[in-house]
Amino acid sequence: MLARHSDPIVAIATAPGRGAVGIVRVSGPSVVALAQAICGRELKPREATYLPFRDAVGQPIDQGLAIHFPAPHSYTGEDVLELQAHGGPVVLQLLLARCLEAASSTNVLTGQPLLARLRPAEPGEFTQRAFMNGKLDLAQAEAVADLIDASTEAAARSAGRALAGEFSREVAALRDALIHLRMLVEATLDFPEEEIDFLQKADAEGRLARLRMTLAGVLSRARQGALLREGINVVIAGQPNAGKSSLLNALAGAELAIVTPVAGTTRDVVREAIQIEGVPVHVIDTAGLRESDDEVERIGIQRAWAQIEQADAVLFLHDLTRIAAPEYIAADAGIATLLAEKLPDGVPVINVWNKIDAAPAHAPRGGIRLSAKNGDGLDMLRRELLQVVGWQAAPEGVYIARARHLDALARVDAHLMEAAAHMARQAHALDLLAEELRQAQNALGEITGEFTADDLLGVIFSKFCIGK
Repeated sequence: MLARHSDPIVAIATAPGRGAVGIVRVSGPSVVALAQAICGRELKPREATYLPFRDAVGQPIDQGLAIHFPAPHSYTGEDVLELQAHGGPVVLQLLLARCLEAASSTNVLTGQPLLARLRPAEPGEFTQRAFMNGKLDLAQAEAVADLIDASTEAAARSAGRALAGEFSREVAALRDALIHLRMLVEATLDFPEEEIDFLQKADAEGRLARLRMTLAGVLSRARQGALLREGINVVIAGQPNAGKSSLLNALAGAELAIVTPVAGTTRDVVREAIQIEGVPVHVIDTAGLRESDDEVERIGIQRAWAQIEQADAVLFLHDLTRIAAPEYIAADAGIATLLAEKLPDGVPVINVWNKIDAAPAHAPRGGIRLSAKNGDGLDMLRRELLQVVGWQAAPEGVYIARARHLDALARVDAHLMEAAAHMARQAHALDLLAEELRQAQNALGEITGEFTADDLLGVIFSKFCIGK
């Protein structure tokens, strides 16, 4: 993708299918001549003009709005032409084909093609050009895709904040403070014979402490944003007939999974996406965990464990009507042992004691008591879920973030921790201190694209939709 970034590109910029309006977008040099060929007239910059779009022999394909955005005042920073037609798939494909055909036709004055090398755009290529031409930094460019893909209102608002540059501005403030600290260290390295101690006089240790405190706040908000973007995978696990499918139905507010008194009814994985306080939650119902001679049920149990091992949180469901039975207690203890063995460190397991409507017994401490049948206790379960994954209620100023952003910020934190250790020593290891600060700055630069490998750019933009 990067090797051909100077080619003019064209794509349908609206979603596939029928709609009231569809857009064909062209970006690159010399779109004025292409507009003349398709629209039959010169377009005024940034002014929508209603006219017919004509084919090669002058017959109208459709009528709509044409807009020319001259460089650099466009989304991509290049000349951009947008043709807004009726949103039928056939009409838009005809317009797309007409753009490619007109681009290859000969200019009568120069004898050259109107728009040489015009080609269909690859996924995310318009936004990639906006990044490469300085219209957006990399974090803002990623926020474009996140805004499109947002599954909740909170996620959309957070993506909008990132697109507006809130995340980037916080990263830039960290970078500026880091650069100033590096300057002090480099000055001390460059002038070791000076009697003035640059670091002590400028309170370098205090500056580093404040920088780390600011970074902690940015990292906290970024973690919240990552939850909004990715959501959390919650697996409901437990013995057969503990009420797992009933709990899924209760959380989803719909009859999604079959519920019967027959043990082993659920044989496969059942998923449903819900939201709790704006956080996307992917709830996964699984087969009951037990020893079984049934081949189909055994496959379902294997799939259940596979889902459990990938979970962000596990709801371990217990049946209060059976907790006095020795065989049930033993089976629950076996499942608890396996959960401890199979789950990665840090994945929370919430004990949920179901059927409080039918069982007079009191549930042991350390869990949530509820009735999946009548809904008692569900709100407490929802709050507990958000708490164990680190969500803060209705946070202000949260911006969308990705796993790579969290990784970069964590590396910044690690380098600054090492820098603080070097600075705390009486005899400063200034060369090591300077290197840690440099590595921290590079990690910060990866977020906004100042220091980013081309192959990473290819991966990021390839996940965009075509036309964006």
